Amino acid sequence: MDTVSHHGRETAYRTTSFEEGDPVLYVHGSGGDHRVWVEQYGPQGIGPAAAVDLTGHGESDDEDLPAGEACLDAYADDVVAVAEATGARTLVGNSMGGAVALWVALERDLPLDALVLCGTGAKLGVGDDLLAMLDDEYDAAVEAVHAPDLLFHDADAETVERSKSLLTDTGGPVTARDFRTCDRFDVRERLDEVTVPALALTGEHDGMTPPSFTEYLGEHLPDCETAILDDCAHLSMLERPDAWNERVRSFLR
Repeated sequence: MDTVSHHGRETAYRTTSFEEGDPVLYVHGSGGDHRVWVEQYGPQGIGPAAAVDLTGHGESDDEDLPAGEACLDAYADDVVAVAEATGARTLVGNSMGGAVALWVALERDLPLDALVLCGTGAKLGVGDDLLAMLDDEYDAAVEAVHAPDLLFHDADAETVERSKSLLTDTGGPVTARDFRTCDRFDVRERLDEVTVPALALTGEHDGMTPPSFTEYLGEHLPDCETAILDDCAHLSMLERPDAWNERVRSFLR
């Protein structure tokens, strides 16, 4: 893992380079880390890659961040620091990572060539029951989000266990902060400011950010393609990596 220092903290990221060109920068969702993108930054993925561990995740330093805009700002700073360190000009974000990518496009001066917004939306609400469970019964919350047609539709057991391990490694306080930051995210009135070409996609069975969220992005971003992938849910890049990579690779050409 590489690191970059900024704003008094160290942010870790992984880079791979199986092809020529500038890297794509991958941004994970709530409770995850760079490993959620293993099918994209590996040799069968989409070319040169950088995958960030946001503040408090993976090998990155944590900060005492309140949920909401302050947390979103910190995560955006992580992304900008890694992008500047690696030369990445394309951001790929899943779920909360998609919100962070949109926030960078809206609130930072980073030059961007493209956005890929996976299993995300212009507004990300989270149910009160799940928020309470994240605080009080974290292990049960991890199991709950792995119920059918939330994170996964019909993924193999190894993939599901790998996903559960990521949430366990991140822990309750940071994951709860992430979900509360998602719950307060709403940029529906600002999508016309995002002029960079975008691709929004998710799985047809995504119960976390339903396909209607993807369709909304396609209708309201100025330059946005959409794709709904068969036989997968919220973590479509893990559940259907070949189809996901093919669609994203086609967009980025």
